[in-house]
Amino acid sequence: MHRSIVVFVLFLSLSSCQNSNEKILVNDVGNQWKKNVPQSFDFEVNDAQNQKNLMFVVRNNNDYPYSNLRLIASIEHDKKKISTDTLNFVLAKPNGEWIGTGFGDTKEIIFQYKLNYKFPQNGNYSVKVVQAMRRNVLPGIEDIGIKIQNLKP
Repeated sequence: MHRSIVVFVLFLSLSSCQNSNEKILVNDVGNQWKKNVPQSFDFEVNDAQNQKNLMFVVRNNNDYPYSNLRLIASIEHDKKKISTDTLNFVLAKPNGEWIGTGFGDTKEIIFQYKLNYKFPQNGNYSVKVVQAMRRNVLPGIEDIGIKIQNLKP
């Protein structure tokens, strides 16, 4: 009983932190992100006239062997690719200290992807992302997500 109350309070506090002007979609990759398994984030745009910020959310732990993360990201509208980008994000300082925030071994960091982005039209969109590192199975990445932030006109 005590545990369910703690879980409910935690859920309530996390859900109250999310701003109504933003949407966060996160996929758990289970600490082993496979190169051939794209992570897909599907969402609907109803206000294409308004610009948005798109940002990646990455949670990594001490099993991650590199100081950077290379990604290939694409935006699709109705299953047609409208853009593809190769990205390189820095996860650690030169001394090896993780840049992200958090307690314990897991750190979370938010990377800018597209700022002031205007979707071409209303409709269903997907952001698909694959890791482009040297390993076929990349250890130490726990979650990958996207944050879609509505900018006020």
